[in-house]
Amino acid sequence: QVQVVESGGGSVQAGGSLRLSCVVSGYQYSSRSCVGWFRQAPGKEREGVVVLDAVGSITYRDSVKGRFTLSKDDAKNTLYLQMNSLKPEDTAAYYCAAGWGICGRERLDRPDFRSWGQGTQVIVTS
Repeated sequence: QVQVVESGGGSVQAGGSLRLSCVVSGYQYSSRSCVGWFRQAPGKEREGVVVLDAVGSITYRDSVKGRFTLSKDDAKNTLYLQMNSLKPEDTAAYYCAAGWGICGRERLDRPDFRSWGQGTQVIVTS
């Protein structure tokens, strides 16, 4: 039902920027909606980058605060992640997710979303 498609990944040197896009279709928004971006490096656990709840509250992982910015365009059903001052530690496959339920700091460590995109690779070289 819900389709999630990410794009915008690539390779960049440390200190550079990338802007990821996520088009979500067939998503039933509600008072318990939760959407966001997660990432997973090879051999590592998937971790939350940022989540947005139904009332507009945004929660970022501490390691990306001040560098990454979440935004959205409801008319285009698109979620964006502007990533600045990228570090090698940011290298990972980035996934867009849509679901429902608790959507705060706790959710950053709980990647149990209903729908996921296929991912877009971000590589940051030193």
